[in-house]
Amino acid sequence: MQNRRHLIQATLSAAFACAVWPAAAQTLTLKASDVHPPGYPNVVAVENLGKKLEAATKGRIKLQMFPGGVLGSEKEVVEQTQVGAIQIARISLGVLGPVVPDVNVFNMPFVFRDEAHMRKVIDGPIGAEILDKITNSPARLVALGYMDSGSRSLYTKKPVRTPADLKGQKIRMMGNPLFVDTMNAMGGNGISMGHTEVFGALQTGVIDGAENNPPTLFTSNQYTTVKYYTQTNHLIIPEIFVMSKVTWDKLSKDEQALVRKFSREAQMEQRGLWDKSVAEYTAKLKAAGIEFITTDTKPFYDATEPVRAKYGAQFTDLMKRIADVK
Repeated sequence: MQNRRHLIQATLSAAFACAVWPAAAQTLTLKASDVHPPGYPNVVAVENLGKKLEAATKGRIKLQMFPGGVLGSEKEVVEQTQVGAIQIARISLGVLGPVVPDVNVFNMPFVFRDEAHMRKVIDGPIGAEILDKITNSPARLVALGYMDSGSRSLYTKKPVRTPADLKGQKIRMMGNPLFVDTMNAMGGNGISMGHTEVFGALQTGVIDGAENNPPTLFTSNQYTTVKYYTQTNHLIIPEIFVMSKVTWDKLSKDEQALVRKFSREAQMEQRGLWDKSVAEYTAKLKAAGIEFITTDTKPFYDATEPVRAKYGAQFTDLMKRIADVK
């Protein structure tokens, strides 16, 4: 922790030192951060955004990617981005909820019918409105676009086909009361736990299962501790990437337009890379002996209605607009 604190302080100092670039050289290096490892779809898409910016500005704007969480947790990265120490960050919506409450609507269970529905929503007026609300909020962040993080489904040691099958099973959920309540409503016993603890907890029987997407299930090696992947798709939560407003305000109008253009291209590129990644890791999981179970999701949807009523009360109109997107 002490080393990370020193790294963050060093990053802040270095970034402020570079914030005023030499007038003669007119160069700007954008520090970009992601908690995902090198080669991950999100990381690659932002790296390519940087290459396009460098080419279009004849080297005036460059991008340096720091993957693997080396600049800190997402919360720490947001704080650094707000003050201009980090210029571009790919983050989850959860860390922005306290500042821009409307983003929390995407955390509701089954708020999207499927991934195609989610993409239509974020590509349309609702998605644009949420990005604008982030940009116009006190967060000092300019929302550039969304990134796909797939749909989350159950992986367990025993087969699950109905809510009744989850009775008595301890299922790891992300550390958010909404998600724990979602699992409890679905029939299981939701256990809040950090991602890095899941593998050991599955091995030792502290938990009976967890939920996530196929790439994460495979790359975390958690697939070696379970047998079944039940495609409930109960959570489909997009992520976003943002630019520090401190940096944004230093760009010319033409440069801002380039960032917008290449950000849109990055969003679509990441989506293609993500789909390819899901297909590849699904095949690897099946080859490793994981049984994929297709189930009727309606009983799970009906069971989580109280969760949507409790946490989505302030989003009633917005949730209806999302449901109406065809």
